[in-house]
Amino acid sequence: MARGGHVLLLRPASSDDHAALIAILRESFRDTWAPQMSSEAIQRYDIDARSAQYVETSAAAFVVAELDGKIAGFIHWTGDFVHALHVSAMMRRKGVGQQLMGMAEDEIWSAGLRRVRLETDTFNGPSQALYRALGYREIDRYPDIEYDPGITTVLLEKLL
Repeated sequence: MARGGHVLLLRPASSDDHAALIAILRESFRDTWAPQMSSEAIQRYDIDARSAQYVETSAAAFVVAELDGKIAGFIHWTGDFVHALHVSAMMRRKGVGQQLMGMAEDEIWSAGLRRVRLETDTFNGPSQALYRALGYREIDRYPDIEYDPGITTVLLEKLL
């Protein structure tokens, strides 16, 4: 159950979800990363079709959150590392991210791992606030070589 009495379902992603997952990634990129990036980095993202490539290659490992029957977000992790947590802008602040992180932490614990690591960027205040509220602490900072070397990545960790 999500905040406000909404019904939240966590389930493995299916191929039917791909379009919604790509839309959430594009929305996150446009709203969060693009304003911080160089025009060259934005063009590379668009030309490379990174959202679609990521979904095509990794969606089989995603867990999606459905809120009231609509794809609200997803999480992707391997081992003790969370590669992605994205929640649709319309579905934020309803507990979706917390539920996805809690489920991933439970699965990581069940796999015998005793920490969770993830990255965010210094400019992404909302994600940092969520992770800190969930007990994550900063353990490193380094240049973001994937998107734009002018951006600083923050590595966070939570001991389980």
